[in-house]
Amino acid sequence: MNIDTHVKAVIRRHLDVKGHEVEASTHFVDDLGADSLDLADLTLALEEAFDIDIEDDHIPGLRTVQDAIDYVEARLAARPGGEDAEPSRRSDLP
Repeated sequence: MNIDTHVKAVIRRHLDVKGHEVEASTHFVDDLGADSLDLADLTLALEEAFDIDIEDDHIPGLRTVQDAIDYVEARLAARPGGEDAEPSRRSDLP
């Protein structure tokens, strides 16, 4: 599963939305109705799914699905092994 697809799967699961609602330009608050608790849950889910840390001061910049994809890709590229480093493989993710 590529990063784009994996991020979208995490978003669908943790914001309880259908796949067709999760496009790159989808805004978490405006389009999906996410509140601050939803965004906190999503942040934790992304951290766990990809074995990354999302800095607290970066969270407000994650407004769209593409923002989340770009952030995850950048964090994976920055660690040893770069983007080839495997994300966490949790059994509850598609």
